[in-house]
Amino acid sequence: MSLLAVGTIAFDAIETPFGKVDKIIGGSANYIAWSAGHFCKPVQISAVVGDDYPQSEVEQLKHLGVDFSGLQVKEGQKSFFWSGKYDMNLNDRTTAQTDLNVLADFDPILPPQYRSTDYVLLGNLTPEVQLRVLNQMEKRPKLIAMDTMNYWIENDAYKPGLLEVLKRVDILIINEEEARMLGQDYSIVKCAKHILHTMGPTFVIVKKGEHGALLFHKKAAYFAPALPLEEVFDPTGAGDSFAGGFMGYIACTNDISFENLKRGVIYGSAMASFCVEKFGPQRLKELDMQQIDRRIQEFVDLVQVDIVLQD
Repeated sequence: MSLLAVGTIAFDAIETPFGKVDKIIGGSANYIAWSAGHFCKPVQISAVVGDDYPQSEVEQLKHLGVDFSGLQVKEGQKSFFWSGKYDMNLNDRTTAQTDLNVLADFDPILPPQYRSTDYVLLGNLTPEVQLRVLNQMEKRPKLIAMDTMNYWIENDAYKPGLLEVLKRVDILIINEEEARMLGQDYSIVKCAKHILHTMGPTFVIVKKGEHGALLFHKKAAYFAPALPLEEVFDPTGAGDSFAGGFMGYIACTNDISFENLKRGVIYGSAMASFCVEKFGPQRLKELDMQQIDRRIQEFVDLVQVDIVLQD
């Protein structure tokens, strides 16, 4: 089964307490492709870049089975650029520079083969762009997942569009802060219930960074812990890697049952754990299925416990 992912392809400049890089590839679509591409073929990408973006990076992902028929290359223009610095806890970051460049007027135009895809992942972009993608689908996808961020939630200009997209998606993927903004409560459980009962999604995944992830569905819930890591260099793209691993696994197995979504959360968490080990998507580029399988087993071993209840 194929997976359609719409997102950004960009250049990043990143500084963490453990190092600094001045210009590397980034963007949600890059992380999603490198993560999902290990499970699902093809991963269909809808994104835009300037003519400054290296073709070699595109070729590497094509070798993994990624379809770039939906990639727009704007001649004479620059690709999206983001620069930021992380605090010691790696949860808080300060944006130093954001240059939208080609992203400022991005109009996703889906190739014909993209328009009947069964699985869709709407990466973090304006709700307007996300809606344009959904409006081009020729049939209702089997599963639509959406990632969003606090900027679209708290900005009154984007809130109506965001709520419209939410009515049309099956899975919302957000972090704790964003869940509280949407749910208007401190309790993550209450926020998830509010989203599920009033906004449209059937499932909500709340990413908790180093504390794991929660999957909610009606009266059911599942918690997947994060793998304890000795070294974390760069959290940039971890959320996108999670979403890519999650949806890549679901598309590969073609099973949208709650039990399989729980397994998908583990696969997403595993890919996110790889992502943070090096700057940018470099660690994802180095992976093979044996390494991924070993990491999945580490997660299984982490949560597996036998308990005998006393009479």
